[in-house]
Amino acid sequence: MVRNTAYLILFASFCSSISCQTQNSNEVDERPNIVIIMADDLGYSDIGCYGSEIATPNLDRLAKSGLMFQRFYNAARCCPTRASLLTGLYPHETGMGGMVSSVSSDPEPGPYQGFLNKESVTIAEVLGEAGYATYMSGKWHVGEKKEHWPRKRGFDRYFGLISGGSSYFELDKGAERLRQMALDDDPWEPPKHDFYMTDAFSDHAVQFVREHGESKAGKPFLLYLAYTAPHWPLHALQEDIRKYEGRYAIGWDSLREERYERQLRLGLLDPDFRLTPREEGVSSWEAAADKADWAKRMTVHAAMVDRMDQGIGKLVRELKENGMYENTLIVFLSDNGASPESIAGRNMHDPNSEIGYPGSYVAFKKPWAIASNTPFRRYKRWLEEGGMATPMIAHWPNGITQKGITKETGHVVDIMATCLELANTSYPERYQGNQLKPLRGKSLVPVFRGERMEQNRELYWEHFGHQAMRKGKWKIISKAPDFEWELFDLEEDPTELSEKGAENPEIVEEMVNKYVKWAKQVGVR
Repeated sequence: MVRNTAYLILFASFCSSISCQTQNSNEVDERPNIVIIMADDLGYSDIGCYGSEIATPNLDRLAKSGLMFQRFYNAARCCPTRASLLTGLYPHETGMGGMVSSVSSDPEPGPYQGFLNKESVTIAEVLGEAGYATYMSGKWHVGEKKEHWPRKRGFDRYFGLISGGSSYFELDKGAERLRQMALDDDPWEPPKHDFYMTDAFSDHAVQFVREHGESKAGKPFLLYLAYTAPHWPLHALQEDIRKYEGRYAIGWDSLREERYERQLRLGLLDPDFRLTPREEGVSSWEAAADKADWAKRMTVHAAMVDRMDQGIGKLVRELKENGMYENTLIVFLSDNGASPESIAGRNMHDPNSEIGYPGSYVAFKKPWAIASNTPFRRYKRWLEEGGMATPMIAHWPNGITQKGITKETGHVVDIMATCLELANTSYPERYQGNQLKPLRGKSLVPVFRGERMEQNRELYWEHFGHQAMRKGKWKIISKAPDFEWELFDLEEDPTELSEKGAENPEIVEEMVNKYVKWAKQVGVR
Protein backbone atom coordinates (compact mmCIF):
# COMPACT_ATOMS: atom_id res chain seq x y z
CA MET A 1 0.00 0.00 0.00
CA VAL A 2 2.81 2.38 0.85
CA ARG A 3 4.60 1.34 -2.33
CA ASN A 4 1.51 2.06 -4.46
CA THR A 5 0.96 5.44 -2.80
CA ALA A 6 4.56 6.44 -3.46
CA TYR A 7 4.16 5.38 -7.08
CA LEU A 8 1.00 7.46 -7.47
CA ILE A 9 2.67 10.51 -5.97
CA LEU A 10 5.66 10.08 -8.29
CA PHE A 11 3.36 9.62 -11.30
CA ALA A 12 1.31 12.70 -10.40
CA SER A 13 4.52 14.73 -10.02
CA PHE A 14 5.71 13.53 -13.43
CA CYS A 15 2.41 14.45 -15.08
CA SER A 16 2.47 17.86 -13.45
CA SER A 17 6.01 18.39 -14.75
CA ILE A 18 5.00 17.42 -18.28
CA SER A 19 1.96 19.70 -18.07
CA CYS A 20 4.12 22.62 -17.02
CA GLN A 21 6.61 21.93 -19.79
CA THR A 22 3.84 21.80 -22.37
CA GLN A 23 2.29 24.97 -21.06
CA ASN A 24 5.67 26.77 -21.10
CA SER A 25 6.43 25.56 -24.62
CA ASN A 26 3.21 27.17 -25.82
CA GLU A 27 3.89 30.50 -24.19
CA VAL A 28 4.43 33.38 -26.59
CA ASP A 29 7.86 35.01 -26.46
CA GLU A 30 7.18 38.74 -26.11
CA ARG A 31 10.57 39.82 -27.44
CA PRO A 32 10.27 41.64 -30.79
CA ASN A 33 11.09 40.24 -34.18
CA ILE A 34 13.95 42.15 -35.82
CA VAL A 35 14.15 42.91 -39.55
CA ILE A 36 17.28 44.65 -40.84
CA ILE A 37 17.07 45.88 -44.43
CA MET A 38 20.18 47.16 -46.17
CA ALA A 39 20.30 48.85 -49.56
CA ASP A 40 23.50 48.93 -51.63
CA ASP A 41 24.99 52.20 -52.96
CA LEU A 42 21.83 54.12 -52.06
CA GLY A 43 22.42 57.86 -51.71
CA TYR A 44 21.25 59.91 -48.73
CA SER A 45 18.48 61.57 -50.76
CA ASP A 46 17.41 58.56 -52.85
CA ILE A 47 14.13 57.73 -51.07
CA GLY A 48 11.05 59.90 -50.80
CA CYS A 49 11.16 60.66 -47.09
CA TYR A 50 14.76 61.85 -47.49
CA GLY A 51 13.94 64.20 -50.35
CA SER A 52 13.68 62.05 -53.45
CA GLU A 53 11.20 62.17 -56.29
CA ILE A 54 11.52 58.36 -56.60
CA ALA A 55 8.35 56.56 -55.53
CA THR A 56 9.10 54.75 -52.25
CA PRO A 57 5.67 54.69 -50.57
CA ASN A 58 6.42 51.68 -48.37
CA LEU A 59 9.57 53.16 -46.87
CA ASP A 60 7.85 56.52 -46.57
CA ARG A 61 5.02 54.97 -44.55
CA LEU A 62 7.50 53.27 -42.23
CA ALA A 63 9.26 56.60 -41.75
CA LYS A 64 6.02 58.51 -41.14
CA SER A 65 4.94 56.21 -38.32
CA GLY A 66 8.47 55.48 -37.11
CA LEU A 67 11.74 57.30 -36.47
CA MET A 68 14.11 58.86 -39.02
CA PHE A 69 17.72 59.69 -38.21
CA GLN A 70 19.00 62.93 -39.65
CA ARG A 71 22.56 61.68 -39.19
CA PHE A 72 23.42 57.98 -39.17
CA TYR A 73 26.75 56.56 -40.29
CA ASN A 74 27.93 53.52 -42.20
CA ALA A 75 31.54 52.52 -42.98
CA ALA A 76 31.59 54.11 -46.48
CA ARG A 77 31.97 50.85 -48.43
CA CYS A 78 30.01 47.64 -48.85
CA CYS A 79 32.19 44.96 -47.18
CA PRO A 80 33.29 47.01 -44.15
CA THR A 81 29.75 48.21 -43.43
CA ARG A 82 28.29 44.70 -43.60
CA ALA A 83 31.00 43.41 -41.27
CA SER A 84 30.27 46.17 -38.74
CA LEU A 85 26.51 45.65 -38.95
CA LEU A 86 26.84 41.93 -38.34
CA THR A 87 29.32 42.17 -35.45
CA GLY A 88 29.07 45.55 -33.71
CA LEU A 89 32.82 46.03 -34.28
CA TYR A 90 34.94 48.24 -36.50
CA PRO A 91 35.67 46.49 -39.82
CA HIS A 92 39.37 45.89 -39.14
CA GLU A 93 38.53 44.06 -35.92
CA THR A 94 36.49 41.54 -37.94
CA GLY A 95 39.05 40.96 -40.70
CA MET A 96 37.19 43.22 -43.16
CA GLY A 97 39.27 46.42 -43.17
CA GLY A 98 39.37 46.22 -46.95
CA MET A 99 37.34 44.20 -49.43
CA VAL A 100 36.35 40.54 -49.49
CA SER A 101 39.05 38.05 -50.54
CA SER A 102 38.43 35.78 -53.52
CA VAL A 103 37.58 32.08 -53.40
CA SER A 104 40.98 31.17 -54.82
CA SER A 105 43.04 33.42 -52.51
CA ASP A 106 44.97 32.48 -49.39
CA PRO A 107 45.14 35.80 -47.52
CA GLU A 108 47.36 36.50 -44.54
CA PRO A 109 45.24 36.44 -41.37
CA GLY A 110 44.59 39.86 -39.89
CA PRO A 111 42.59 43.08 -40.22
CA TYR A 112 42.50 42.90 -44.04
CA GLN A 113 42.06 39.14 -44.58
CA GLY A 114 38.76 39.61 -46.40
CA PHE A 115 36.36 37.41 -44.41
CA LEU A 116 34.87 37.47 -40.91
CA ASN A 117 37.30 36.20 -38.31
CA LYS A 118 36.66 34.01 -35.26
CA GLU A 119 37.37 36.91 -32.88
CA SER A 120 34.02 38.39 -33.90
CA VAL A 121 30.53 37.02 -33.36
CA THR A 122 27.54 37.82 -35.57
CA ILE A 123 24.08 39.01 -34.59
CA ALA A 124 22.73 35.70 -35.89
CA GLU A 125 25.08 33.69 -33.69
CA VAL A 126 24.24 35.62 -30.52
CA LEU A 127 20.48 35.84 -31.14
CA GLY A 128 20.36 32.18 -32.17
CA GLU A 129 21.85 31.27 -28.80
CA ALA A 130 19.21 33.50 -27.18
CA GLY A 131 16.32 31.58 -28.77
CA TYR A 132 15.71 33.51 -32.01
CA ALA A 133 15.21 31.92 -35.41
CA THR A 134 17.64 33.56 -37.83
CA TYR A 135 17.16 34.17 -41.55
CA MET A 136 19.02 36.01 -44.28
CA SER A 137 18.16 36.88 -47.86
CA GLY A 138 20.49 38.86 -50.10
CA LYS A 139 24.09 39.94 -50.49
CA TRP A 140 26.60 38.42 -48.04
CA HIS A 141 29.99 39.78 -49.23
CA VAL A 142 31.96 39.01 -46.05
CA GLY A 143 33.35 35.59 -46.98
CA GLU A 144 33.49 33.87 -50.37
CA LYS A 145 34.70 30.42 -49.34
CA LYS A 146 32.04 27.94 -48.30
CA GLU A 147 33.36 27.73 -44.73
CA HIS A 148 32.58 31.44 -44.38
CA TRP A 149 29.01 31.39 -45.76
CA PRO A 150 26.03 32.67 -43.72
CA ARG A 151 24.94 29.30 -42.29
CA LYS A 152 28.42 28.92 -40.82
CA ARG A 153 27.91 32.27 -39.05
CA GLY A 154 24.63 31.62 -37.29
CA PHE A 155 21.85 31.88 -39.87
CA ASP A 156 19.29 29.05 -39.88
CA ARG A 157 18.24 29.76 -43.48
CA TYR A 158 19.94 31.66 -46.27
CA PHE A 159 19.21 32.61 -49.85
CA GLY A 160 21.23 35.07 -51.85
CA LEU A 161 24.37 36.33 -53.49
CA ILE A 162 27.53 35.31 -51.66
CA SER A 163 29.58 37.73 -53.74
CA GLY A 164 29.43 41.44 -54.49
CA GLY A 165 27.42 43.14 -57.25
CA SER A 166 26.32 41.08 -60.24
CA SER A 167 23.97 41.28 -63.17
CA TYR A 168 20.36 41.38 -61.98
CA PHE A 169 19.25 38.98 -64.74
CA GLU A 170 21.93 36.27 -64.35
CA LEU A 171 25.16 35.50 -62.49
CA ASP A 172 28.33 37.13 -63.79
CA LYS A 173 30.82 34.50 -64.93
CA GLY A 174 34.51 34.44 -65.81
CA ALA A 175 37.72 34.31 -63.78
CA GLU A 176 37.58 37.96 -62.71
CA ARG A 177 33.83 38.28 -62.29
CA LEU A 178 32.80 34.86 -60.97
CA ARG A 179 29.76 35.30 -58.75
CA GLN A 180 28.13 32.73 -56.47
CA MET A 181 24.58 32.36 -55.21
CA ALA A 182 23.45 29.91 -52.56
CA LEU A 183 20.34 28.42 -50.99
CA ASP A 184 21.30 27.45 -47.45
CA ASP A 185 24.64 25.57 -47.90
CA ASP A 186 24.27 24.68 -51.58
CA PRO A 187 25.19 26.62 -54.73
CA TRP A 188 22.13 27.98 -56.52
CA GLU A 189 21.77 28.94 -60.16
CA PRO A 190 19.16 31.49 -61.32
CA PRO A 191 16.63 30.34 -63.90
CA LYS A 192 17.34 31.32 -67.50
CA HIS A 193 14.17 33.40 -67.80
CA ASP A 194 11.99 35.61 -65.61
CA PHE A 195 14.66 36.19 -63.00
CA TYR A 196 15.37 39.55 -61.39
CA MET A 197 17.76 39.64 -58.42
CA THR A 198 15.89 42.20 -56.32
CA ASP A 199 12.60 40.30 -56.60
CA ALA A 200 14.34 37.03 -55.71
CA PHE A 201 15.70 38.53 -52.49
CA SER A 202 12.31 40.01 -51.56
CA ASP A 203 10.41 36.82 -52.34
CA HIS A 204 12.70 34.59 -50.28
CA ALA A 205 12.54 37.00 -47.34
CA VAL A 206 8.73 36.83 -47.52
CA GLN A 207 8.91 33.03 -47.78
CA PHE A 208 11.09 32.78 -44.66
CA VAL A 209 8.66 34.93 -42.68
CA ARG A 210 5.65 32.95 -43.93
CA GLU A 211 7.23 29.61 -43.06
CA HIS A 212 8.23 30.94 -39.66
CA GLY A 213 4.63 31.94 -38.99
CA GLU A 214 3.41 28.50 -40.00
CA SER A 215 5.86 26.39 -38.02
CA LYS A 216 7.43 28.55 -35.29
CA ALA A 217 4.63 30.87 -34.20
CA GLY A 218 5.45 32.48 -30.87
CA LYS A 219 9.21 32.31 -31.38
CA PRO A 220 10.90 35.61 -32.33
CA PHE A 221 13.06 35.85 -35.43
CA LEU A 222 15.86 37.90 -36.93
CA LEU A 223 15.71 38.61 -40.67
CA TYR A 224 18.58 40.31 -42.49
CA LEU A 225 17.47 41.40 -45.96
CA ALA A 226 20.47 42.75 -47.88
CA TYR A 227 19.63 44.08 -51.34
CA THR A 228 22.11 44.70 -54.13
CA ALA A 229 19.85 47.49 -55.43
CA PRO A 230 20.70 50.05 -56.64
CA HIS A 231 24.37 48.96 -57.02
CA TRP A 232 25.63 48.81 -60.62
CA PRO A 233 25.09 47.43 -63.20
CA LEU A 234 22.03 49.51 -64.00
CA HIS A 235 19.40 46.84 -64.60
CA ALA A 236 15.66 47.25 -64.09
CA LEU A 237 12.34 45.86 -65.25
CA GLN A 238 10.65 47.57 -68.16
CA GLU A 239 7.48 48.37 -66.22
CA ASP A 240 9.52 50.27 -63.61
CA ILE A 241 11.70 52.07 -66.14
CA ARG A 242 8.61 53.41 -67.91
CA LYS A 243 7.51 55.26 -64.75
CA TYR A 244 10.55 57.54 -64.91
CA GLU A 245 11.02 58.08 -68.63
CA GLY A 246 11.71 61.78 -69.24
CA ARG A 247 11.93 62.65 -65.54
CA TYR A 248 15.68 63.19 -65.50
CA ALA A 249 16.03 65.36 -68.58
CA ILE A 250 16.29 68.23 -66.07
CA GLY A 251 19.84 67.07 -65.26
CA TRP A 252 21.83 66.69 -62.07
CA ASP A 253 22.05 70.38 -61.15
CA SER A 254 18.30 70.91 -61.09
CA LEU A 255 17.72 67.55 -59.44
CA ARG A 256 20.03 68.49 -56.56
CA GLU A 257 18.21 71.76 -56.05
CA GLU A 258 14.82 70.03 -56.14
CA ARG A 259 15.86 67.43 -53.58
CA TYR A 260 17.49 70.00 -51.31
CA GLU A 261 14.37 72.17 -51.25
CA ARG A 262 12.25 69.12 -50.52
CA GLN A 263 14.55 68.11 -47.64
CA LEU A 264 14.10 71.56 -46.10
CA ARG A 265 10.32 71.43 -46.51
CA LEU A 266 10.15 67.98 -44.94
CA GLY A 267 12.04 69.25 -41.92
CA LEU A 268 14.73 66.64 -42.49
CA LEU A 269 17.41 69.32 -42.78
CA ASP A 270 17.93 72.56 -40.91
CA PRO A 271 18.91 75.73 -42.79
CA ASP A 272 22.45 75.16 -41.45
CA PHE A 273 22.70 72.34 -43.98
CA ARG A 274 23.95 74.31 -46.96
CA LEU A 275 23.83 72.69 -50.38
CA THR A 276 27.37 71.89 -51.44
CA PRO A 277 28.60 73.29 -54.79
CA ARG A 278 29.05 71.05 -57.79
CA GLU A 279 32.34 69.20 -57.47
CA GLU A 280 35.34 70.45 -59.43
CA GLY A 281 35.75 68.41 -62.61
CA VAL A 282 32.02 67.69 -62.96
CA SER A 283 30.45 69.68 -65.77
CA SER A 284 27.19 71.55 -65.57
CA TRP A 285 24.21 69.75 -67.08
CA GLU A 286 24.08 72.37 -69.83
CA ALA A 287 27.63 71.49 -70.87
CA ALA A 288 27.13 67.72 -70.69
CA ALA A 289 27.36 65.74 -73.89
CA ASP A 290 24.87 62.98 -74.78
CA LYS A 291 22.19 64.07 -72.33
CA ALA A 292 19.85 61.26 -73.40
CA ASP A 293 22.39 58.64 -72.30
CA TRP A 294 22.95 60.41 -68.97
CA ALA A 295 19.22 60.78 -68.31
CA LYS A 296 18.60 57.10 -69.04
CA ARG A 297 21.16 56.09 -66.43
CA MET A 298 19.36 57.98 -63.69
CA THR A 299 16.02 56.70 -64.97
CA VAL A 300 17.15 53.10 -64.45
CA HIS A 301 18.66 53.91 -61.04
CA ALA A 302 15.27 55.27 -59.96
CA ALA A 303 13.50 52.18 -61.27
CA MET A 304 15.84 49.95 -59.24
CA VAL A 305 15.08 51.84 -56.03
CA ASP A 306 11.36 51.70 -56.83
CA ARG A 307 11.46 47.91 -57.27
CA MET A 308 13.32 47.49 -53.96
CA ASP A 309 10.60 49.49 -52.21
CA GLN A 310 7.94 47.29 -53.80
CA GLY A 311 9.69 44.26 -52.31
CA ILE A 312 9.77 45.89 -48.89
CA GLY A 313 6.04 46.42 -49.28
CA LYS A 314 5.55 42.68 -49.86
CA LEU A 315 7.46 41.93 -46.67
CA VAL A 316 5.44 44.42 -44.62
CA ARG A 317 2.19 42.91 -45.91
CA GLU A 318 3.39 39.42 -44.92
CA LEU A 319 4.22 40.64 -41.42
CA LYS A 320 0.74 42.13 -41.10
CA GLU A 321 -1.00 39.01 -42.40
CA ASN A 322 0.89 36.89 -39.87
CA GLY A 323 0.07 39.22 -36.99
CA MET A 324 3.76 40.07 -36.54
CA TYR A 325 3.85 43.67 -37.70
CA GLU A 326 3.14 45.44 -34.41
CA ASN A 327 5.95 43.70 -32.56
CA THR A 328 8.61 43.79 -35.27
CA LEU A 329 11.44 46.29 -35.33
CA ILE A 330 12.22 47.18 -38.95
CA VAL A 331 15.49 48.99 -39.58
CA PHE A 332 16.40 50.35 -43.01
CA LEU A 333 19.77 51.82 -44.05
CA SER A 334 22.38 51.85 -46.83
CA ASP A 335 25.91 50.43 -46.84
CA ASN A 336 27.50 53.61 -48.18
CA GLY A 337 26.73 56.72 -50.19
CA ALA A 338 25.89 56.63 -53.87
CA SER A 339 28.65 55.31 -56.12
CA PRO A 340 30.72 57.48 -58.50
CA GLU A 341 32.28 54.41 -60.12
CA SER A 342 32.60 53.91 -63.85
CA ILE A 343 32.70 50.27 -64.89
CA ALA A 344 33.54 50.82 -68.55
CA GLY A 345 36.92 49.17 -67.98
CA ARG A 346 35.22 45.84 -67.25
CA ASN A 347 34.24 45.62 -70.95
CA MET A 348 30.98 43.84 -70.12
CA HIS A 349 28.59 46.25 -71.85
CA ASP A 350 27.09 45.35 -75.20
CA PRO A 351 26.86 48.70 -77.07
CA ASN A 352 23.86 47.35 -78.98
CA SER A 353 21.90 46.85 -75.76
CA GLU A 354 19.70 49.55 -74.30
CA ILE A 355 20.77 50.77 -70.86
CA GLY A 356 18.86 48.95 -68.15
CA TYR A 357 18.15 45.76 -70.08
CA PRO A 358 19.96 42.40 -70.40
CA GLY A 359 23.23 42.86 -72.26
CA SER A 360 23.86 46.34 -70.89
CA TYR A 361 26.41 46.80 -68.12
CA VAL A 362 26.91 50.40 -67.02
CA ALA A 363 26.92 52.60 -63.90
CA PHE A 364 25.40 56.03 -63.32
CA LYS A 365 28.77 57.59 -62.34
CA LYS A 366 29.92 60.67 -60.46
CA PRO A 367 27.51 63.48 -61.52
CA TRP A 368 24.41 61.50 -60.53
CA ALA A 369 26.14 60.16 -57.41
CA ILE A 370 26.59 63.73 -56.20
CA ALA A 371 22.89 64.37 -56.79
CA SER A 372 21.95 61.17 -54.97
CA ASN A 373 23.97 62.27 -51.92
CA THR A 374 22.31 65.69 -51.69
CA PRO A 375 23.18 67.86 -49.76
CA PHE A 376 26.59 66.37 -48.92
CA ARG A 377 30.04 66.29 -50.50
CA ARG A 378 31.57 63.21 -52.07
CA TYR A 379 30.32 59.65 -52.34
CA LYS A 380 31.07 55.96 -51.75
CA ARG A 381 34.55 55.14 -50.37
CA TRP A 382 35.23 58.76 -49.35
CA LEU A 383 34.86 59.82 -45.72
CA GLU A 384 33.14 63.13 -46.25
CA GLU A 385 29.49 62.90 -45.23
CA GLY A 386 28.36 61.97 -48.74
CA GLY A 387 30.33 58.75 -48.48
CA MET A 388 29.10 57.59 -45.10
CA ALA A 389 25.84 59.31 -44.13
CA THR A 390 22.94 56.93 -44.72
CA PRO A 391 19.17 57.22 -44.63
CA MET A 392 18.13 55.39 -41.47
CA ILE A 393 14.55 54.45 -40.60
CA ALA A 394 13.48 52.57 -37.48
CA HIS A 395 9.88 51.35 -37.19
CA TRP A 396 8.38 49.35 -34.31
CA PRO A 397 4.76 50.11 -33.31
CA ASN A 398 5.03 48.35 -29.94
CA GLY A 399 8.35 49.86 -28.95
CA ILE A 400 9.21 53.21 -30.55
CA THR A 401 7.59 56.09 -28.71
CA GLN A 402 9.78 58.83 -30.20
CA LYS A 403 8.37 59.46 -33.70
CA GLY A 404 9.51 61.85 -36.40
CA ILE A 405 13.10 62.97 -37.01
CA THR A 406 15.86 62.57 -34.46
CA LYS A 407 19.14 64.50 -34.46
CA GLU A 408 20.87 61.86 -32.35
CA THR A 409 23.93 60.43 -34.12
CA GLY A 410 24.11 56.69 -34.65
CA HIS A 411 26.52 54.33 -36.39
CA VAL A 412 26.13 50.93 -38.03
CA VAL A 413 28.08 49.35 -35.14
CA ASP A 414 25.04 50.19 -32.98
CA ILE A 415 22.81 47.61 -34.68
CA MET A 416 24.32 44.68 -32.76
CA ALA A 417 23.99 46.42 -29.37
CA THR A 418 20.38 47.31 -30.17
CA CYS A 419 19.54 43.71 -31.06
CA LEU A 420 21.17 42.44 -27.87
CA GLU A 421 19.04 44.71 -25.70
CA LEU A 422 15.82 43.80 -27.52
CA ALA A 423 16.63 40.08 -27.27
CA ASN A 424 17.32 40.49 -23.55
CA THR A 425 20.73 38.92 -23.91
CA SER A 426 24.33 40.04 -23.47
CA TYR A 427 27.42 40.20 -25.62
CA PRO A 428 29.65 37.19 -24.87
CA GLU A 429 33.31 37.43 -23.94
CA ARG A 430 33.98 34.17 -25.74
CA TYR A 431 32.21 32.26 -28.51
CA GLN A 432 33.00 28.69 -29.57
CA GLY A 433 36.25 28.85 -27.64
CA ASN A 434 37.45 32.11 -29.20
CA GLN A 435 38.14 35.30 -27.26
CA LEU A 436 36.01 38.09 -28.79
CA LYS A 437 36.88 41.71 -29.43
CA PRO A 438 34.93 44.07 -27.10
CA LEU A 439 31.66 45.41 -28.48
CA ARG A 440 31.94 48.92 -29.98
CA GLY A 441 28.32 49.89 -30.55
CA LYS A 442 25.73 51.54 -28.32
CA SER A 443 22.09 50.46 -28.14
CA LEU A 444 19.64 52.71 -29.99
CA VAL A 445 16.74 51.64 -27.76
CA PRO A 446 17.06 54.79 -25.57
CA VAL A 447 16.77 56.91 -28.74
CA PHE A 448 13.57 55.02 -29.59
CA ARG A 449 12.22 56.35 -26.27
CA GLY A 450 13.34 59.93 -26.92
CA GLU A 451 16.46 59.83 -24.77
CA ARG A 452 19.80 61.29 -25.78
CA MET A 453 22.95 59.37 -26.67
CA GLU A 454 26.43 60.19 -25.44
CA GLN A 455 27.13 63.65 -26.87
CA ASN A 456 30.94 63.45 -27.06
CA ARG A 457 31.05 59.94 -28.42
CA GLU A 458 34.10 59.07 -30.50
CA LEU A 459 33.66 57.35 -33.87
CA TYR A 460 36.40 56.24 -36.27
CA TRP A 461 36.83 55.28 -39.93
CA GLU A 462 39.60 54.06 -42.25
CA HIS A 463 39.32 52.66 -45.73
CA PHE A 464 42.06 52.44 -48.38
CA GLY A 465 43.98 55.49 -47.12
CA HIS A 466 40.92 57.57 -46.26
CA GLN A 467 40.78 58.38 -42.54
CA ALA A 468 38.26 60.15 -40.32
CA MET A 469 37.22 60.60 -36.71
CA ARG A 470 34.26 62.31 -35.11
CA LYS A 471 34.05 63.48 -31.50
CA GLY A 472 30.92 65.37 -30.56
CA LYS A 473 30.47 68.17 -33.08
CA TRP A 474 34.04 67.94 -34.42
CA LYS A 475 35.19 65.79 -37.33
CA ILE A 476 38.65 65.36 -38.82
CA ILE A 477 39.37 63.90 -42.29
CA SER A 478 42.54 63.04 -44.18
CA LYS A 479 43.37 60.97 -47.22
CA ALA A 480 46.36 59.60 -49.11
CA PRO A 481 48.83 60.61 -50.36
CA ASP A 482 49.37 63.78 -48.31
CA PHE A 483 47.37 62.83 -45.19
CA GLU A 484 46.80 66.44 -44.22
CA TRP A 485 44.06 66.65 -41.61
CA GLU A 486 41.02 68.87 -42.07
CA LEU A 487 38.70 69.88 -39.21
CA PHE A 488 34.97 70.61 -39.48
CA ASP A 489 32.35 71.77 -36.99
CA LEU A 490 29.32 69.65 -37.92
CA GLU A 491 26.94 71.68 -35.77
CA GLU A 492 27.64 74.98 -37.52
CA ASP A 493 28.68 73.46 -40.84
CA PRO A 494 27.01 70.04 -41.29
CA THR A 495 27.92 69.77 -44.99
CA GLU A 496 31.64 70.41 -44.41
CA LEU A 497 32.16 73.60 -46.37
CA SER A 498 34.32 75.57 -43.90
CA GLU A 499 37.58 74.02 -42.73
CA LYS A 500 38.45 75.03 -39.15
CA GLY A 501 41.84 73.41 -38.51
CA ALA A 502 43.95 76.57 -38.64
CA GLU A 503 41.70 78.18 -36.02
CA ASN A 504 41.72 75.15 -33.69
CA PRO A 505 45.13 73.44 -33.80
CA GLU A 506 44.77 72.03 -30.30
CA ILE A 507 41.54 70.25 -31.23
CA VAL A 508 43.17 68.79 -34.34
CA GLU A 509 46.17 67.59 -32.34
CA GLU A 510 44.01 65.96 -29.67
CA MET A 511 41.82 64.18 -32.22
CA VAL A 512 44.72 63.03 -34.40
CA ASN A 513 46.41 61.54 -31.35
CA LYS A 514 43.22 59.66 -30.51
CA TYR A 515 42.91 58.49 -34.10
CA VAL A 516 46.49 57.19 -34.18
CA LYS A 517 45.88 55.26 -30.95
CA TRP A 518 42.70 53.73 -32.37
CA ALA A 519 44.36 52.89 -35.70
CA LYS A 520 47.12 50.95 -33.92
CA GLN A 521 44.58 49.19 -31.74
CA VAL A 522 42.45 47.87 -34.61
CA GLY A 523 45.33 47.17 -37.00
CA VAL A 524 45.07 49.93 -39.62
CA ARG A 525 48.02 49.57 -41.95
